[in-house]
Amino acid sequence: MMSFFKWVSLILSIQFFVARPICSDSTSSLNEPLEIPKYFLSLAKKSEVFDWMVGVRRKLHENPELGLEEFETSKLIREKLDELGIKYRYPVAMTGVVGFIGSGKPPFVALRADMDALPIQEMVEWEHKSKVPGKMHACGHDAHVAMLLGAAKILQKHQQELKGTVVLVFQPGEEGYGGAKKMIQAGALENVEAIFGLHVRSDLPVGQVSSRSGPLLAGVGCFQAVITGKGGHAAIPHDTVDPVLAASNVIVSLQHIVSREVDPLDSQVVTVAKFQGGGAFNVIPESVTIGGTFRAFLKESLLNLRQRIEEIITSQAAVQRCNATVHFFEIECTSPPTINNEGLHSHFTRVAVDMLGPYNVKDMARLTGSEDFASYQELIPGYFFFVGLKNETKGPSAAEHNPEFIVNEDALPYGAALHASLAFRYLSEKQTENPLHERRYQDEL
Repeated sequence: MMSFFKWVSLILSIQFFVARPICSDSTSSLNEPLEIPKYFLSLAKKSEVFDWMVGVRRKLHENPELGLEEFETSKLIREKLDELGIKYRYPVAMTGVVGFIGSGKPPFVALRADMDALPIQEMVEWEHKSKVPGKMHACGHDAHVAMLLGAAKILQKHQQELKGTVVLVFQPGEEGYGGAKKMIQAGALENVEAIFGLHVRSDLPVGQVSSRSGPLLAGVGCFQAVITGKGGHAAIPHDTVDPVLAASNVIVSLQHIVSREVDPLDSQVVTVAKFQGGGAFNVIPESVTIGGTFRAFLKESLLNLRQRIEEIITSQAAVQRCNATVHFFEIECTSPPTINNEGLHSHFTRVAVDMLGPYNVKDMARLTGSEDFASYQELIPGYFFFVGLKNETKGPSAAEHNPEFIVNEDALPYGAALHASLAFRYLSEKQTENPLHERRYQDEL
């Protein structure tokens, strides 16, 4: 049976040859690689694209959905892709959508947007405030979707000039649900040889972007431990085995991993943020539950942290005559370090400088936050970057994951144009490097 991607290629090939001719000024811009980013940015700022993205973003913001529950979000995405005449695959990993623009032939390059919201009650009073109690797009994923759809609108208009195929990856469940891994398992990266992703950033000015080559964001793991002793009356602790004391010793000992076992130049973090014990002032509980996260920029360091956390919890509990069980959340709360490909960093820098100028392309410091985009990078070359939101003339904005977080919609054209430019120029440069790509694919068909 013909594979899904080959079927898509035939559909796209038909569209490719019957697509409406574009005007001569756009053709001249596309024939000059250095002018493509500025040209795409000018398109993204036009009302027909900008207002369209704003409308998408506001509708998503009003109707936030948590990870793997993005059914209405997915429906809106599919409606917009239908409106643009873009073929897509659905469902992918429950609510995900994968779209295709171009010739349907190699090379294939992917652009990714996450689309889930957070369990946060929005505190910003405005016309398009979240209509769902306790849920909010407090991390900008509504903007990410709008930007990728904006890029799709631009690229679809110029599909005849695409030297390959752009794969649009609308991913569910980034916020701790293992969405990227689920998309990979569902075949979202089939035939894809490189992938780009972005994130809005509240402390970076609008019109600026930032990233770096190599390690960018830390890998993360989550753990939970139940420390069990023997409960009893607080007045006679000698008749009990106190799990509160054991858990307290465990927490202090866990901090010694970073302070005494780790090279200071190899940044790592261990945080215990959950401590649940008894419910009465005068009762020593039977057990205590603790939980937290651990982070590192190297995969080996992340694995070592996991091993030491388990060893310390079980051994320190035993010192206090308690038993401990440790659970690591393998799917829901585990991501490898986000490590940007060096070659794609060079590509990003060239494109971004051509669009924004060298001053507005920043080399950023590493962050100990994490992104499940890293799961894609374990399989193929990938590149992740940040797009600025900050506009001091409109007043300070709260940071991401805050109930007062605000997206400055002036940033939407920059994300859309960068997505489109990175993909367009990547395909053009790849086709120049390997002109036999298309012939080999035709032979396979």
